[in-house]
Amino acid sequence: TPETALKNQVKQYLSYKKFFVFPILQSLGAYKGIPDLVAIRKDTGVIFLEIKRPGGKQSLHQRQFQANVEAHGGRYLLIRSIEDLTGAGL
Repeated sequence: TPETALKNQVKQYLSYKKFFVFPILQSLGAYKGIPDLVAIRKDTGVIFLEIKRPGGKQSLHQRQFQANVEAHGGRYLLIRSIEDLTGAGL
């Protein structure tokens, strides 16, 4: 799918940029709205990344998760293209 292809591109790009990056798999009992990927690097800290195909929209739970992360000083990125990543300074 286009979303899977983008997710793979994002993981490759972040790995190239020396991030420790890993997916979060949704399963029974998972925190509602948890994003697709987490990326960590010493100089940037932890970044939560939700990957969406172009035109894809966040669910209510995903928007709530983003709001919670940002309210606590965390960084959350909604990625619809690799340019969204580079535009975020990564």
